[in-house]
Amino acid sequence: MRLTVVGPGRAGGSVALAAARVGHEIVGVLSRSPSPTPYGPVLDWDDPLPDCDLLLIAVRDDAIAEVATRLTPLAESVPVAAHMSGFTPVTAMDGLAEAGVEVGGFHPLQTLPDPERGAAALSGAFVGIGGGPDAAPVLTDLGQSLGMIPFPLADDSRPAYHAGASAASNFVITALATAADLMMEARIDPIVTRPLVEQAVANLYELTADSPLTGPIARGDVATVAGQIAAAHRVSEEVGEQYRLMAEATAVRADRRADIALWR
Repeated sequence: MRLTVVGPGRAGGSVALAAARVGHEIVGVLSRSPSPTPYGPVLDWDDPLPDCDLLLIAVRDDAIAEVATRLTPLAESVPVAAHMSGFTPVTAMDGLAEAGVEVGGFHPLQTLPDPERGAAALSGAFVGIGGGPDAAPVLTDLGQSLGMIPFPLADDSRPAYHAGASAASNFVITALATAADLMMEARIDPIVTRPLVEQAVANLYELTADSPLTGPIARGDVATVAGQIAAAHRVSEEVGEQYRLMAEATAVRADRRADIALWR
């Protein structure tokens, strides 16, 4: 497949690098910076786009519509275009669609910290595919060629889907960072929590969303939870507040909402 990539950052660069490694050709790269990239030839924003099978737009959510509109008069040789946002609807590229380009969405459900590590992480990850009957097969083929597992992602599902994806990745990081702050306060290396975390996550996916909850919040051990919150506040007010908020959210999930007032 011949690909043109707009925005060779963490997401676009990861897909470009992974695609090149499995035999796809990156025929052009558009970037805010004209400097050379390792993915393919750098294009000028005012020149017609090269012949390609797929145009991938990997820019900020709030720039997708603007970029799609800007590229519409230059996309005569582009049959399919897709953005890489999990939140923005495919209809943001209506300008391209009105010009005859089949539009869709291609959202890797994976953390992509940089192109090198991101490219390696794509294999085995899921990828949300949106778009019409002509765009979806092209995007599905791309995902499968990268070792990914495609699933359909409708425009009206995107807000809840993206919120879920953000919760599954970033909220976990926040929780573990708070746990690390507390372990270091206790002069214990946070690495000791890794087997615990890995088993808790395994339980979550093997059982149900609620049943793996353990510990004093799930048991209703009010005095222990109050002591934990106090310990978190001794680290710093910021850590204490983060711990309290996560404890309250956990209590709601564990159906122990009435206990929250007793912690204070």
